[in-house]
Amino acid sequence: MTATFETQRAALAEVVAIPVTPFAEDGTIDRDAHRALLRRLIDGGVRTLTPNGNTGEFYALTPEERRTVTELTVEEAGDRAVVLVGVGHDVPTAVASARHARALGAPMVMVHQPVHPYVSESGWVDYHRAIAEAVPELGVVPYIRNPVLAGARLAELADACPNVIGVKYAVPDAARFASFARDAGLERFVWVAGLAEPYAPSYFSAGATGFTSGLVNVAPAVSLNMIEALRSGDYPAAMKVWEQIRRFEELRAANASANNVTVVKEALSSLGLCRRDVRPPSRPLPAGERSEVAAIAAGWSL
Repeated sequence: MTATFETQRAALAEVVAIPVTPFAEDGTIDRDAHRALLRRLIDGGVRTLTPNGNTGEFYALTPEERRTVTELTVEEAGDRAVVLVGVGHDVPTAVASARHARALGAPMVMVHQPVHPYVSESGWVDYHRAIAEAVPELGVVPYIRNPVLAGARLAELADACPNVIGVKYAVPDAARFASFARDAGLERFVWVAGLAEPYAPSYFSAGATGFTSGLVNVAPAVSLNMIEALRSGDYPAAMKVWEQIRRFEELRAANASANNVTVVKEALSSLGLCRRDVRPPSRPLPAGERSEVAAIAAGWSL
């Protein structure tokens, strides 16, 4: 393992923030608001940022917009935060995005779960291998949402591509995660709980050392409090944070997570930090539901 990969691995064992992508009134990316939100995260103590994640509305952005989001994030991060760039879609598009990230100086890419109606396990390996081999200098982090993928397939991928160093695991089954991680190699990879704060305590108990977060956009200190409790093995303290964020995350998970991004942007809007606008297939919250989100965000800001 090179020193570079050691640094990358350390950056994954953190609160891995998934920044929102704020939009201006005309529907374009609000660059000034985006920069301000990124600075707020970094100033709040966040050290790992994932531009073009799902909370950033990756699938609703154009290729040019995804490049813009990456560029803004790398510029704002500087040497204060590590950038893990989300890439995906077809192989040539994902490779082009990974190479763009490399050219900007980003040290890692996260490969979104392949969006295809027919995904074989061997095909999953081939897809990720093509991307990882195109950028051997970068750390590569598969984003796994497939509950039937075997841990042995991840080990096979890493045998061919030693730059596959971590995993964002987002199957809502802690027992499945424990088995998958051990079948792939628990110590071989950095395991990131990819379902954020609600699942972080159970996944940490099974071997995760980092977790992703969209909530962190709203209240960085809340997410950092949870990871500090988990690192120290203080599960009662971690569960106190869990209780604090429970309702917010329930609202995000409503209707099969239809409001995942919507609730985060609504909270940010209530704090005057960006517009509430989201792109289809997401929709803003109805006016009658906004007050509850605003009350939660206001409580955190105190």
